[in-house]
Amino acid sequence: MSSTVTPRTPDVDVDELDAYHRRHDRRWWIALACVLIGSFGVLLWMGKAINTHKPPIPAAVTVTGGSQLLTREDIVEGQKIWQSLGGQEIGSVWGHGAYVAPDWTADWLHREATFILDRWASEEGAATYAALDPEPQGALKARLKELLRTNTFDAASQTITLDPIRQEAFDANAAYYAKLFADGNHEYAIPKGVLTDAADARRMASFFWWTSWASSTNSPDADITYTQNWPHEPLIDNVPPPSNVLWSIISIILLLAGIAGMVWYHTANDNRDREADEHAAAPHDDPLLGYQSTPSQRATLKYFFIVGLLFVLQIAMGIIAAHYAVEGGALYGIPIDQVLPYAVVRTWHTQLGIFWIATAWLATGLYVAPAVGGREPKFQRLGVNVLCGALVVVVLGSMAGEWASIMGKIGRGDVANFWFGTQGMEYVDLGRIWQIGLTIGLFLWLFLMWRAASPALKRSSEINKLMATSDAPLAAGSQRSLVAMLLVSCLAIAGFYGAAFGIGHETHLSIAEYWRWWVVHLWVEGFFEVFATVVMAFLFSRLGLIRPRTATSATLAATVIFLAGGIIGTAHHLYFTGSPTPVIALGASFSALEVVPLSLMGFEAFRHLRLLKVRKWVAGYKWAIYFFVSVAFWNMLGAGVFGFLINPPISLFYVQGLNLTPLHGHTALFGVYGMLGIGLMLFCVRSLMPGREWNDKPIAIGFWCMNIGLFLMAFMSLLPVGLGQAWASINEGLWYARSSEFLSGDTMTLLVWLRVPGDTIFGIGALAIGVFMVGLLTGWSLKKDGGAVEQGSVTAVDESVDA
Repeated sequence: MSSTVTPRTPDVDVDELDAYHRRHDRRWWIALACVLIGSFGVLLWMGKAINTHKPPIPAAVTVTGGSQLLTREDIVEGQKIWQSLGGQEIGSVWGHGAYVAPDWTADWLHREATFILDRWASEEGAATYAALDPEPQGALKARLKELLRTNTFDAASQTITLDPIRQEAFDANAAYYAKLFADGNHEYAIPKGVLTDAADARRMASFFWWTSWASSTNSPDADITYTQNWPHEPLIDNVPPPSNVLWSIISIILLLAGIAGMVWYHTANDNRDREADEHAAAPHDDPLLGYQSTPSQRATLKYFFIVGLLFVLQIAMGIIAAHYAVEGGALYGIPIDQVLPYAVVRTWHTQLGIFWIATAWLATGLYVAPAVGGREPKFQRLGVNVLCGALVVVVLGSMAGEWASIMGKIGRGDVANFWFGTQGMEYVDLGRIWQIGLTIGLFLWLFLMWRAASPALKRSSEINKLMATSDAPLAAGSQRSLVAMLLVSCLAIAGFYGAAFGIGHETHLSIAEYWRWWVVHLWVEGFFEVFATVVMAFLFSRLGLIRPRTATSATLAATVIFLAGGIIGTAHHLYFTGSPTPVIALGASFSALEVVPLSLMGFEAFRHLRLLKVRKWVAGYKWAIYFFVSVAFWNMLGAGVFGFLINPPISLFYVQGLNLTPLHGHTALFGVYGMLGIGLMLFCVRSLMPGREWNDKPIAIGFWCMNIGLFLMAFMSLLPVGLGQAWASINEGLWYARSSEFLSGDTMTLLVWLRVPGDTIFGIGALAIGVFMVGLLTGWSLKKDGGAVEQGSVTAVDESVDA
């Protein structure tokens, strides 16, 4: 069926509006260039500053009198061993990592401090330090602070010299950790036999000691430690420095000012665009269903079914990981930790989240590109299939390598662990060989996107606007800027994953964290969002639901505003990893600006809902649009509210490494990127498999269960647990907030168990989406009594309003 559209006489001067948008587009492109050049210049300067300020790894650590306690090799090898065990997936260091086991930095520091205090107290005739009266306690505490915070590192000899009592404390802690990792610990979800070699255990203890030394020793010519006095440890006055408080206040002021400015901008510009959009004549039927998909587009279908499989698997790993927090090494009483220890399960959970979301977005790009460019390049289908096979190999190979490394099947801390096993760094856990494979795959995707979409750039330079054709149904009215934005975002996705290669087998932890957050914050949270924004603009504008000129301007503006805070805002992850005060100041200021555009996401949600009323056929995209609405909600709550809850330096000083971090992580990563990935998947699959009408009951179940489950998970468990831990961290110290003593209490145990209802409902929703995808193959997901979906006309466009 085809249709025609009778143009309306608009009540707005569309030519004037287009001229207005063209002027503003040029300004936004200039602004984008300035933001990228300036922000990355600042971010690279930050890396240089961190490299200068980072805590040194000494050539040797000696004891007064001449004996040697450990060497640089012991510390470096200890870091490698820790990473091969799972690293940041088994407890945390400097606050980064998993949350079931302790933060080894804070735990070591507190154990060393109490050992020394108890030894001194025994010399004064008391059983323990706690048994002393307040006055002698104060004297010993002052003595301890002087001992631990005095920097004895000699730059000339690259040697740290320790008091003999610190050697005794080291030996006691090393023995404790050796037993812990050999015998296992139920409350920390550490299975028996994780690390049984005594020499390896002592090397890993050397690494833990070094992270604690950097956190308790003043940096040269300063009265704060290398980690800005983190973690909170009252025994040595590790408290927030004045600069921490100052920049936290400034960040709040900037947030309020930014929101005020954004509301003003939104109010000033939204009415003009909304009036034009309301007078744009949308097609009477679905334009995309009049389009015969190309062979390469049909080949992307398999990607979406793989997405469904990986999604369900990731949720299963998340449920198991959550139960380890209360059952140690079991799932509803079934002991599984000898086969799937917590470190493996959490590694897979975090990696699968990135894999399935990225796969959904890559497939969406491959679907969009030929429909924008207007042709099917030669061998494009072959390239799509090769890329799919490569992604499967990377996913399965990396998962197998991570399991083998953590289980000790390929040694401990060896080169094989780094290359084929796990690097032990959260979200970039996969071994180097798999990183190389993923990078090659991303550049193959970029090549496929460029050759399919780039012809639109030439055509858009020859005419004022692109026209829809049977070969290029997504090109109608699309602006040259929007096509350019699509290709630039693809280049950024392929290129910025390369930051992962800044992490080597022996990279200093401060520098490893710097490059890791390039990947997590810029690659995952930054440029993927830009890409998704551009793709949604293409889809909505081609369906005639918004004007392409409006979509172009809005996309450019959103990208500039988001990246203006987001690039430099990466530094809020680096406050306590060896960063100097200027890095904290910039991170606090710009991370506050990251939240500003998210404050108006509620308007975006209502705008998406209004689209359902434009034409009857839009109801076919109902659930995809509902998922986009949920993206706006979780962007505002998870990324905005919960993000800023932990972003200011004073907040993160106390809550880094506590459950307020996964509260933000789950609601932002899945709530935004996960929901968006599912929405894009449904959007594309509808066009690729038009056929009969869908039986969308599983989608409805999936949508409501996942959103309700995520909400319950956040508000019934993660938020109250995180707030309880924050109270414990403020009052006692981070070590206590992460201790089994605190977390195994009746109240905290109940709160952790209260995650089960949300997890269960969420799991049902995930399974429903998986069942729906399988049902598309079997026919179960099609209405038995439903008619065929009516095809639309790809040229149903009202040219008078550039729609």
